[in-house]
Amino acid sequence: MNRESFNRFCATFPAAEHIVQWGNSDVWKAGGKLFAVCGWADGRDAFTFKAGEIAFEVLQERTGVRPAPYLASRGMKWLQHYDAPGLTDAELREQITISYQLVTAGLSKRKRAEFGIPDPPPG
Repeated sequence: MNRESFNRFCATFPAAEHIVQWGNSDVWKAGGKLFAVCGWADGRDAFTFKAGEIAFEVLQERTGVRPAPYLASRGMKWLQHYDAPGLTDAELREQITISYQLVTAGLSKRKRAEFGIPDPPPG
């Protein structure tokens, strides 16, 4: 995945908002909450997303994936795909989708309705 395809994919989520901040990073939010970032790591695109408990433990063991700088150091379960082999494009899209779901599930029902964000999947 490159920055352009990352931005196109993130734009498909309901109420997704794009801003550029933090040293020219592409930052994606829904309902005012961060769900994905594309910035740089050693001159390459790096993709940051929120992960579930198990994914956080398992995926960081892969070469090219690490706890996200700044976010994970504060105890948050965020990962960064920063180098090959890391995640495939399909896996990265799946993790960004899960990140969006985790972040928007934390919004109130009223807030989700206001932004047109679907209710979280059951379970």
